[in-house]
Amino acid sequence: MNLKLVSTGKQLLAHPFMMAFFAMSFLMQHPGAALAEPETVMGEMNIEVTVDAPADNADTKLWVPLPVSDKFQAIEDVKVEGNFAHQGVYKEKTTGHSIVYADWSTAPTEQRRLTLSFKVTTHKRVNRDFTDNGSPVPSNLKQFIKNEALVPTGGRVKNISDKVVAGKVKISEKARAVYDWVVDNTCRDPGVQGCGVGDVEQTLDKKGGKCVDISSVFISVARAAGIPAREVFGIRLGKEDGVSDMTKGHHCWVEYYVPGAGWVPADPADVRKAILEKKLENDPAEAAKYREYFFNAVDPYRVAVATGGRAVTLNPPQKGGPLNYFMYPYAEVDGKPLEWLAAQKELKYKITFKKS
Repeated sequence: MNLKLVSTGKQLLAHPFMMAFFAMSFLMQHPGAALAEPETVMGEMNIEVTVDAPADNADTKLWVPLPVSDKFQAIEDVKVEGNFAHQGVYKEKTTGHSIVYADWSTAPTEQRRLTLSFKVTTHKRVNRDFTDNGSPVPSNLKQFIKNEALVPTGGRVKNISDKVVAGKVKISEKARAVYDWVVDNTCRDPGVQGCGVGDVEQTLDKKGGKCVDISSVFISVARAAGIPAREVFGIRLGKEDGVSDMTKGHHCWVEYYVPGAGWVPADPADVRKAILEKKLENDPAEAAKYREYFFNAVDPYRVAVATGGRAVTLNPPQKGGPLNYFMYPYAEVDGKPLEWLAAQKELKYKITFKKS
């Protein structure tokens, strides 16, 4: 049998399964070779928001996520302009998210508007060269293992998790098993509104969704295995020269924590997006490139606006109840939330990125 395999090597390599096997083996040793992405992206982002309210209204409020600098992105020259009565930058109390807040206590002579602009430099988010020594999870990260309303860690999720990580000891090994299971058992549903709700039970029933849905499944299954995990909410950056319209470019990916290595990025949702949009269901070798690239790394064409946090109470606090997550502009008129995702009727926004 072995002689036959050697003598027909060319035919063997042509088989889709074997092509995927050899591609996977190579990429696991050289994951950076998967996608030819630059190390750094630079440019300017503009977020223009308008709010419609009755001319005599004296209680219109707006909250916009503000990205901050970290080791993978630099946010500079932040400017806030508009016809608001009051404006300020606040920190959300639970997660520390930065927020640009504005209100209109008196009616302006024109539509209520705010423009947030900033220069941004982003780098590939990569954390691959580490040793998982099996140390216990620090006690201050227990919040990232807990059960949440839409992100359960018991019942069906626990049963899935136990099977997925069976035989795995280290957190990094368990996280890879969870990542592969999510990629293999979900799909991207382009019919889902926005980035999705992130309801894990619903996503498991439908076997797919958008980026928040798929990321939430990873987080849920990982937490059930004792792996600290959290969402990263952000906005994609345009790849083309000049100005790109990124209004529909909101995106969510994940991070899991390895003691001694810190937070490690992964993006199973972008693997499923590539498989769908590039029609890779029958091209396992090409799909393997994306699977390897988006484990322990994500591309530089994204800026993070918020890390972790569901059931968010803003600062100053909103009256409409906790937000499922805070990634889009949010506004209230007389304490009532405006539709912020589908119709863009009373609350409108446009996001552009000018690559430099």
